[in-house]
Amino acid sequence: MKLAVVVPNWNGLGSIEACLDSLVEQSSKCIIIMADNGSSDGSLELVQKKYPRVLLVKNTKNLGFAGGVNSGIKKAIELKMDAVALFNNDAVAHREWLENLARALEIDKKIGITTGKLMVKSSGNFDSTCEAYAVWGLPYPRGRGDKDKGQYDKSEEVFAASGGASLYRAKMLEEIGLFDEDFFAYYEDVDISFRAQLAGWKVMYEPAAVAYHQIGATSSKIKGFTTYQTMKNLQLLWYKNMPKKYMYKTGWRFLVAHTLFLFRAISRGQGISAIKGDLVGSWLLVKKRGERKKIQASKKVSDEYVWSMMTHDLPPNAKALRSLRRKWWKITGNKHK
Repeated sequence: MKLAVVVPNWNGLGSIEACLDSLVEQSSKCIIIMADNGSSDGSLELVQKKYPRVLLVKNTKNLGFAGGVNSGIKKAIELKMDAVALFNNDAVAHREWLENLARALEIDKKIGITTGKLMVKSSGNFDSTCEAYAVWGLPYPRGRGDKDKGQYDKSEEVFAASGGASLYRAKMLEEIGLFDEDFFAYYEDVDISFRAQLAGWKVMYEPAAVAYHQIGATSSKIKGFTTYQTMKNLQLLWYKNMPKKYMYKTGWRFLVAHTLFLFRAISRGQGISAIKGDLVGSWLLVKKRGERKKIQASKKVSDEYVWSMMTHDLPPNAKALRSLRRKWWKITGNKHK
């Protein structure tokens, strides 16, 4: 299997060396492609000088995670790679990370994406063991913040993969399309996994594939960035992919959650970022009508299958929503999730 690893980079001078060192030392032979998003901190020049085997895709501006990795993926497909891994510039891979992802991908031709254990560098706790998607229209990283006690040591099918350290079959990407660049950053990885599921591809979790991540090292550089992208992208993710049969069941829940997020952002002094994100996302929904129609028309799995792959509860860290739900249950006496 011909493998490539795409590393998106935007001003990652402080972390890019450790990242690339870990990829150069992988047990599986691979082509490393760094997709640079107009860095101005010297990281591009460092890579040019120190890592001659790394192929560079030089974008003149910051295209975000989605646009950045797409430019690298296009290069990998041009080079006839069988599969393309994505790897954050603030992460470090175990030597057999890529080998284990590739082995899992070869188990079944229906597997389009493989993902593994992404650990937090500083604490050794989980960052993500996959991306789950709740019936509230909310994605979340499974296991985030938990200690590794062997609870995620089983290879299994999951809903979605983290774009920070996962492997994508080139044939699948050519069929369903690349990452949605309207997302820019956040949840574009869940979106592509959702589209893959609808198209009949599977997402496999392989615990032997281990990498270590510094959470938010890039996004923390821009004030209000996470709030803006979250408010914009959550609605795009839900609208594009949710089967019509379950739009009402999930829609009212999503509306409650989205409204609560908006008010909480306002109370924390991030109201402008939240409102802008909400308005831009609402405007983009008009654009997404055609995409939704195409995605749903080409669906190859049953609605019931999609429903079965979702988490039928709130995300573990949704404390405010859980509190609100408990109050609702107390008033109504209804404990349906």
